[in-house]
Amino acid sequence: MTYQVLARKWRPQSFASLVGQEPIVTALRNALREGRIAQAYLFSGIRGVGKTTAARVLAKALNCENGPNGGPAIDPCNECRPCRDITRGSDLDVIEVDAATYSKVEQVRDLTESLKYGPANDRYKVVVLDEIHRLSRQAFDALLKIVEEPPSFLVFIFATTEIDAVPATILSRCQEFHFRRVPSPVLAAHLRTICAAEAITASETALRLIARAGEGSVRDSVALLDQLATFGSGTIADEDAVRLLGGLDTALFQDLLEAVLAGDGPAVSGFVRRIEDEGWDPRHVYGQFLAFCRDALHLGMGGAPEQVDLPGEEAQKLAATAKAAGYENLLRLLHQLLASEQLVRRSDTGALAVEIAWLRAAELPKLTRVEELLAGGGATALPKAAPAVARSPHPPTPSPISHPPSPGRGGATAQNPATQSSESKGVGGSPSPRGERAGERGLGSDSPSPGGVRTPAPRPPLSEADQIQAFLDEVNRRKQSLGALLSEADLSIKEGQLQIATAPDDGILEMRLQQQANRQIVDEAAAAGWGAGAGWRLVRGGGEKSKAAPPASAQASPSSASNVAEIPQVQAVLDIFGGRVEKVEEHGRSREE
Repeated sequence: MTYQVLARKWRPQSFASLVGQEPIVTALRNALREGRIAQAYLFSGIRGVGKTTAARVLAKALNCENGPNGGPAIDPCNECRPCRDITRGSDLDVIEVDAATYSKVEQVRDLTESLKYGPANDRYKVVVLDEIHRLSRQAFDALLKIVEEPPSFLVFIFATTEIDAVPATILSRCQEFHFRRVPSPVLAAHLRTICAAEAITASETALRLIARAGEGSVRDSVALLDQLATFGSGTIADEDAVRLLGGLDTALFQDLLEAVLAGDGPAVSGFVRRIEDEGWDPRHVYGQFLAFCRDALHLGMGGAPEQVDLPGEEAQKLAATAKAAGYENLLRLLHQLLASEQLVRRSDTGALAVEIAWLRAAELPKLTRVEELLAGGGATALPKAAPAVARSPHPPTPSPISHPPSPGRGGATAQNPATQSSESKGVGGSPSPRGERAGERGLGSDSPSPGGVRTPAPRPPLSEADQIQAFLDEVNRRKQSLGALLSEADLSIKEGQLQIATAPDDGILEMRLQQQANRQIVDEAAAAGWGAGAGWRLVRGGGEKSKAAPPASAQASPSSASNVAEIPQVQAVLDIFGGRVEKVEEHGRSREE
């Protein structure tokens, strides 16, 4: 008798024998039990998960002479004439068409014409159209009408591995069922059943390796089992399974992982040279090493060695390596390798790409962990970023309402009033507004801070220039572009109110101060310096500051980089980009410009 391969011999002939598709089996059984038969079904999924098999079983269930009987399991009996004919493929009323060779519009039109006639022997005429995505656009159009309004005796069953290529007009007229990948444990259990029936000796590790190599396909897994059983004369050794399934010796991966974790670059390069000498595909080896590192990651999380698809001794050794390396380091390693996978896959020089990826991964143990830096575990703390410098020609002066210096600012502490007093001076020995309290109201007020808690000795009142400078610093802190414009205007204090005078030909500042957001910033800066309710007003045509007394930066030689760096606009650019002035050149403009 001719030998029949296991994939055909163990092809399911009933709903109960379909592997890993329980939700679909339940839906089809309920439809048969309740008589809810749709005019078209669409089965989608990867190869070898049971799409065409389920279509044949459904065709047998529709035409079985002994069903449906309303019982708990609506399965074909596989004994009556329609069931036997459909199993052999000789039933005239069940038409199986391969769309890959039946894709022309003329062929589809001939098919639709023949479907207008009723079944010859069975209850239903069933059309199983496999790989329907291979039909042409015109063939889909020719099929559309009869799929939408078929005769009562006609049922379509479509199968495809590329559901995205099926037009929406066909999808909307079908009941769609997606066949999922079969999980590896379910596949291993199915292979174990076949081994018991076929007298094949195989360990649990070998069955798990075969199930993983099948990638969720029942047909591929059973075909691999058949191949390995033939190679071992009915016995499947773990080593044979690893070698014949395209895998490498796991001892190689064990040594490679230890070299990467130890940061041994020369040893890693030696493994790459061995791959080239043996003629292995570098991309395939890289993918298998990723799977090996994933097993190590699971073991590092506390998984049992029996859960990985490795022989017992090698699984124990990998578990020891994973625990010694630590879960965090393995996670970083796997993330690094996964980030380089696309580079390795697309590279024309696969061995070089693999070597670079592994050498980069070997550099990870030499780096300092972020957790150690944050915890200060012997590493030097990173310096804090310096505060932004106010865009003003003068050195920045703190706000009059700011609190006394904290221990981290300027080095002054509450326990050292002398140091605090000395650091509260401004440029030229004038007192800085830093010591002023928020409770001080009015312009030029010199009342001491209330509360009686370690306050410095009374100081002379601030000058008008210092108060205006403090106001500009507050504006700069909120919006530096507005502070730069105000620094070019003529600011003065008259009748207890801040007066902002602009030049006759300068309408930019007036336009900016008409905006509600900018007016609010000026109000807040004035309130911060002189208390709530402090007012200000804008005077046009009275500001000649820029003409009468040019700033120091304009009076100085334009070739001086230090003077140019004090210009507010230049300071703004330097603050944003973190640069410095190296050279100053003139290009035909006046010094004032």
